[in-house]
Amino acid sequence: MIQAEHVTKIFRSAGQPKPHIALNDLSCTIPGACIYGLVGSNGAGKSTFLRLLSGVYRPDSGRIEVDGLPVWENPAAKNKIFYVPDDLYFLPQTNMKKMASYYNALYERFSRERFNNLTETFGLDPEANLNTFSKGMRRQAATILALSTMPDYLFFDETFDGLDPVMRRLVKQVIYNDVIDRGTTTIITSHSLRELEDTCDQLALLHQGGIVFESDIQNLKTALFKVQTAFSESFNKAKFEAVGINIVSYNQMGSVATFIVRGDRMATEEKLRCMNPLLLDILPLNLEEVFVYEMEALGYVFKDILM
Repeated sequence: MIQAEHVTKIFRSAGQPKPHIALNDLSCTIPGACIYGLVGSNGAGKSTFLRLLSGVYRPDSGRIEVDGLPVWENPAAKNKIFYVPDDLYFLPQTNMKKMASYYNALYERFSRERFNNLTETFGLDPEANLNTFSKGMRRQAATILALSTMPDYLFFDETFDGLDPVMRRLVKQVIYNDVIDRGTTTIITSHSLRELEDTCDQLALLHQGGIVFESDIQNLKTALFKVQTAFSESFNKAKFEAVGINIVSYNQMGSVATFIVRGDRMATEEKLRCMNPLLLDILPLNLEEVFVYEMEALGYVFKDILM
């Protein structure tokens, strides 16, 4: 389990009149054996958060622990963690085989067998110079090396960037298998909700250095739904609220109303059918639509957060 309590990180530069507050009093608890998605616009603080969790940065205030161990300058904690940054780095003029030897010396649980199996699965030449690899191939190589260290905690920063659809699906599958087989806790950052929708168990939205929203994916998808209905007689929003329907957003054009409901789908449908509508459709929302309405309920403008 990862615990971050009241974490603040500030960057100061001689050329800047004001310090940059990357994270501001951030607190969260990330359970074990899950895939945790962290979404936010560029500059929201996603990379800074992963570097703090990995012990690359030291927080200016607050506390970060992994399995009860402080991360900063703690080899016992860091040996449980592998961080794959957005801006990948490999040793100069090297190949995957040499990088495997390098990580084998650093990580006591590094598995040569797993490295060989994953290299074969991805179809990469372990002796080819990494400088000849495309962006997507370098991303695959980094994923293979990360998984081969057999970490308890695996952090990916924009891990699907540069991957074609086939490789994207394969990377998602090997990450998912690692969670199932080994109980690995994986954090994946992205600026795209669609990228994380079918991958993560939990999702958090990072904005202006803090987590403004966090939820289980399944609960998030079922918490809100869309209703389209029509009646022969006149009606308005109050007609539905009077029977206990919790309306988050409402739009009406003539005899047809479209609104977003928070609550139990079957109970809502039963209440609406008792009102004898001419038309009644209850539709699911995709993850991006759910986020739009959840953010609006919190007073945020969704496009300002992710665009």
